[in-house]
Amino acid sequence: MIMRLIVELVDIYTFIIFIYVIMSWIPYKKGILANIDDVLGKICDPYLDLFKRFIPPLGGMVDISPIIAIVVLQLVVRVLYFIF
Repeated sequence: MIMRLIVELVDIYTFIIFIYVIMSWIPYKKGILANIDDVLGKICDPYLDLFKRFIPPLGGMVDISPIIAIVVLQLVVRVLYFIF
């Protein structure tokens, strides 16, 4: 039961990371979009920064670290779910 809750929370966090990445494509954020981006940054950046330290952007422009971060997060929680 508790593990199921953890899986659901990780799924929600994954969705939040996805929204944060999509919002990074918006060049000029003003008003409520800027506020949402700030909140999502405070939620997502501590986790994503772990991966950005080790994974450089491809070609200097394309950052694949969020993809790796999501895969690792989902893999770890799924493995833990099946263990417990």
